[in-house]
Amino acid sequence: MPRRSHRFHHLAAPAVLGLVACAQPLPPADPGFVTRWTRTHYALARAERLSPPVASRVTAYAAVALYEGWAAFSDSLRSLAGQLNGLDSLPHPRRGERYDPALVALESQTVVLRELYKEGFASTQVAIYALQDSLLRARTAQGVPAAVRDRSLAYGRALAETILAWAAQDGFAGRSFAYQPVKGSQYWVPTATEAQYRSQMLSMDRDFVGLDNPTAAARPGVLGDRSITVDRPKRPANTTTPGINLTVALEPHWGDQRFFVVRPADRCAAPPPPVFSTAKGSEFEKYAREIRDIGVHLTPEQRAIAYFWADNPGESGTPAGHWLSALSSIASEWHLSPERTVEAYALTALAVADGFTASFREKYRSNLLRPVTYIQRYIDPRWQPLLITPSFPTYTSAHSTQSRAAAEVLSALLGDHRAYDDSTHITLGHPVKHLSSFLEAADEAGLSRLYGGIHYRFDHTGGQALGACIGRAVIARVHTRAAE
Repeated sequence: MPRRSHRFHHLAAPAVLGLVACAQPLPPADPGFVTRWTRTHYALARAERLSPPVASRVTAYAAVALYEGWAAFSDSLRSLAGQLNGLDSLPHPRRGERYDPALVALESQTVVLRELYKEGFASTQVAIYALQDSLLRARTAQGVPAAVRDRSLAYGRALAETILAWAAQDGFAGRSFAYQPVKGSQYWVPTATEAQYRSQMLSMDRDFVGLDNPTAAARPGVLGDRSITVDRPKRPANTTTPGINLTVALEPHWGDQRFFVVRPADRCAAPPPPVFSTAKGSEFEKYAREIRDIGVHLTPEQRAIAYFWADNPGESGTPAGHWLSALSSIASEWHLSPERTVEAYALTALAVADGFTASFREKYRSNLLRPVTYIQRYIDPRWQPLLITPSFPTYTSAHSTQSRAAAEVLSALLGDHRAYDDSTHITLGHPVKHLSSFLEAADEAGLSRLYGGIHYRFDHTGGQALGACIGRAVIARVHTRAAE
């Protein structure tokens, strides 16, 4: 059974219990409370130019914090304590006292985000504080008493402190260890140039400048504080929201991170990739030639799919954020309750994070070269992919892995064949995409990397197999419903 520690737990006198029973019911929480946070997470990951693995980690801890704030007072949700790797217990609210779940979740989420983004841009901290203040004022105006407010915020902070202590032990500190590239014709080498990724390495402070603000437009020839901020890269010493250098190996030690849910007994491992060969007609050469031929004969539809699912760091909230962005729209359109939304949000974020860890573990284990390297060496030296090739090995496709993990979770929670509209990238000029199911979306996300010329087909199928195992493990291991 999930456990909560009793740091906040003591028995109340009968008179107090009677007063609680007779107290005026608290106002229901705004259904949009949760989705406002999910949209903010997407914006923060984009503004901070987080790499996809780092973004998935931050989002998973934030999702747990938000979920636990609700679960502590829900008749239908169970705590994740005792169910996630390393999270043995959480503080329990005092019996006989009144709390507002929305404010508990608000404070828990805010404290976790402030800490995980403590080295982020000033605009990031402002965005977190602004949303906290807005939601706190709204709940107060709706009639939450001052005593309940203060008690709820204190308990939310206690939850956050425990979650942050848990996060500190996940292996993230070891991600900066030195990496020695493997040498050999079959092994991955970086191919991107600094010029290709320069925009992803700089500040995205301008995302949080309002359009009605006169300083939103930098004036040519005028040097001011704002232009200095916009063009300033992150400090090399930043350890919590590190900048990305996509001209060298990205997160080579990410596979050593602690999984949130998956355990060895789940046997979630990717099938072996094809045996490397440069011989014409070999299995490996055929996979590479397929990508070259797709690129040469790319259709307008395939091109649009490749761009829609690109989810580049700095230009988007990364692939991790894409699925949660879609979920925020679904929650609004399908009128999901806050409890159902935090449940879907937490489980999806956990599946996505474990998907990235599993995929990166395999990437740097097999260490296979990317299509652009193989094709230019052995098939067509003038060929270029549609998309910029990411700076890490090819197998498995992280897009395919984490997308399939997310789709398995969402299908289990919300339905196997429910169509939805994905409007994640309308601000980037992409039209709303209609998808017939979560599994269809996951398949298209993975195939988009073939159309972009940056993955082989076996990267996609291997990633799908790995992601399916992870998603099903999350559903099997994590019990969120009180009746389960």
